[in-house]
Amino acid sequence: MKRILYHGSDSIVEKPDVTCGRSDLDFGQGFYLTDIREQAEKWAVIVSGRKPLSQPILNVYEFDDNLLLAKFKCLYFAHYDEDWLRFVVQSRLGLKPWLGYDIVEGGVANDRVIDTVENYMAGTMPADIALQQLSLHQPNNQVCILNQEIVNERLIFIGKEVLNVI
Repeated sequence: MKRILYHGSDSIVEKPDVTCGRSDLDFGQGFYLTDIREQAEKWAVIVSGRKPLSQPILNVYEFDDNLLLAKFKCLYFAHYDEDWLRFVVQSRLGLKPWLGYDIVEGGVANDRVIDTVENYMAGTMPADIALQQLSLHQPNNQVCILNQEIVNERLIFIGKEVLNVI
């Protein structure tokens, strides 16, 4: 199935490189996208706000995930659950649970849930309470492509849009 994915940035990214990201992000060192336009737009505004004179840019791609599972190792988190929490915590601790995967997709540890994740990591919130709090939120989706071959073969740059910041 082909679907449209977005990447919010302060630059045009026609040829993404999976090695440019940080390794302690939610799903590891890869190229992050989302199928939620508004989420990518918000991220573009945040990123561009960190650099003087930069503009928020929404990069748009077509992604072909046909037969992806037949060739690549993919991990999908449908909910903020114990597996998701463990994976994100391990990533943020630098344990690299994403090694061996080509794509990881699931919820973002964003401002709605990050306090819960950080309290759990600090040991000030037990897992059952953290999971209960996480269950109150519908995940915003992120797709982390960890394998450059997937980017090269299946992610097609459609265009960019410079966003107006009000």
